[in-house]
Amino acid sequence: MNTTLQDPLVGHVLDGRYRIEARIAVGGMATVYRAVDTRLDRVLALKVMHPALAGDDAFVERFIREAKAVARLDHPNVVGVFDQGTDGTYVYLAMEYVAGCTLRDVLRERGALPPRAALDILEPILAALGAAHLAGLVHRDMKPENVLMGDDGRVKVADFGLVRAVGTDTTSTSGSVLGTVSYLAPEQIEHGTADERSDVYACGVLLYEMLTGAKPHNGGTPATVIYQHLHEDVGPPSAAVPGLAPELDELVTTMASRTPQPRPADAVAALGRLRAARGALTDEQLDAVPPQALAGAEDDDRTTVIRRTGGERTEVINRTSRFQLPPDLIKHEEPPAPGSPRRLPRRGLIAIVTVLAVLFGTGAVVWYVGSGQFTSVPPVLALSRAQAEQKLRGAGLGVRVSEDFSETVAKDHVISTDPGPGARIRGNGTVRVVVSRGPQRTDVPQVVGKPLDQAQRQIKDAGLTPGTVAREFNDTVPAGAVISTDPAPGTPRKNGDAVAITVSRGKAVAVPDVVGSTVSDAEQKLQAAGLKAQVSGSPVYSDSVPKDSVAQQSPADGQAAQGDTVTLTVSKGRQLFKVPDVTGQDTDTAKQTLEAAGFKVTVINLFFTGKVFSESPGGGSMQPKGTTITLWAR
Repeated sequence: MNTTLQDPLVGHVLDGRYRIEARIAVGGMATVYRAVDTRLDRVLALKVMHPALAGDDAFVERFIREAKAVARLDHPNVVGVFDQGTDGTYVYLAMEYVAGCTLRDVLRERGALPPRAALDILEPILAALGAAHLAGLVHRDMKPENVLMGDDGRVKVADFGLVRAVGTDTTSTSGSVLGTVSYLAPEQIEHGTADERSDVYACGVLLYEMLTGAKPHNGGTPATVIYQHLHEDVGPPSAAVPGLAPELDELVTTMASRTPQPRPADAVAALGRLRAARGALTDEQLDAVPPQALAGAEDDDRTTVIRRTGGERTEVINRTSRFQLPPDLIKHEEPPAPGSPRRLPRRGLIAIVTVLAVLFGTGAVVWYVGSGQFTSVPPVLALSRAQAEQKLRGAGLGVRVSEDFSETVAKDHVISTDPGPGARIRGNGTVRVVVSRGPQRTDVPQVVGKPLDQAQRQIKDAGLTPGTVAREFNDTVPAGAVISTDPAPGTPRKNGDAVAITVSRGKAVAVPDVVGSTVSDAEQKLQAAGLKAQVSGSPVYSDSVPKDSVAQQSPADGQAAQGDTVTLTVSKGRQLFKVPDVTGQDTDTAKQTLEAAGFKVTVINLFFTGKVFSESPGGGSMQPKGTTITLWAR
């Protein structure tokens, strides 16, 4: 019977936005569903806390903390959180949907992995944790169940539900610690403390398990495993799988050191150790065929609450089960979501031979069944085309050559390859090689004598940029046509370079001075010089030019191109102003009044009484400013 159909949330629209389509997995804290965001029309995973826990402030706070913590991380190997909210008794996270399986599914079906595959998987895990550590966050529950391996080849770290900010809340105040016993660092068990080195420890255990097919600590009960964490070192994986390289032993034992001090300081440092160890291994060591899975205790990788008693002994008091995919969903092969490992159908996994290709930046990873099917792309950058083809074909690879321009790589030498140097590729695969054609150069086109707009268009079509435009007189090139370019036509230039253009203003002629002439005389003089005359419709006052004569010309005397138009402005004569009437005023006041109006003043006193009895020109008359007004006083 399909239990998904009995789930009350299937078919329900949560928070008026998320339409739940199917249940993917059920865990101790939450159920994960595949849902559709009806607002953005995209598929996502919805992690819904069990309603019975929604009243527990600690669980709700942990749920919200997960959303906030992961929202701070923008990394291709971290499962993204899009939204967090509540709908009645339902508290949920809207998360990135990842179709595929978990690393636990892979280990359960495959057992030990080749060292190359184990390192390929661990590298993006450390990259994701490194981003978290740089952001001041500790995961605290790293395990294979929380490593999602997408069908598209990406590896992503999920379930940051136990995340804590470094130095803010990494020590339990309740006397218990939450985690998965197989991967808990000793300090988490004994003291309830966790920092970046605790995540590194879990990754060391995880690497041991990938290399050997078994956990380093096994026991009949979780309490036994906890005791081993506290009192027994994680041994070198070569003790379980003879022939593994010493570099792998050192990497595992350093990362999973029982005391924190020898471990790398954080996942970033651990990633550096991994790459250094990998660089020291040969292809034969990396592709060593792993043995069958080692016998060990039954998987018990549940997130567990562990009571600490005086810091000496521990006991398991409660367990939060990891997500289990219901059997009916396995039959229908529902894809998993963040934090939701599933057990794939056995016949499907048996049919898998090679899965997922490695690209660290995008989170893609490769794991494969055997060795000898792949090789590394030899480095051929900057080699000549002939040398590169010889080297690649000598490695048994096909070659497909294309060409492109390059400012830095010499002509006929290799700019790039796809896949790049050192990348894994099938032994009979083809490498795409891009060979330099040398710097891209474009000859400046011949545009002399062409109209400016046509010349600019032709320069742009050639891949160059039309630059500044200067104008100058020229006796032979028509006005508006190009005289020259800089650089000159035929000069090779880089794509996008600017080309300056000089345009002809036509033949230069002297512009006669026609100010003061009548309009008809001015027109005749200008026409005789090869110019045109145009009278402006706005006459102006002029104190020096009589009315109806030319008061201004533009351009003034100087040079213009033959056929240019000279604009003439006609004089309205002198501007007149009304003379104030100052009769009856004392001479001082009358003089001030007239001067303020722009007139000059002469005073003639007849009887020395100081009163104006006459003015000339008389008050009220219209006179140009500057006219002298004579006052008679008595």
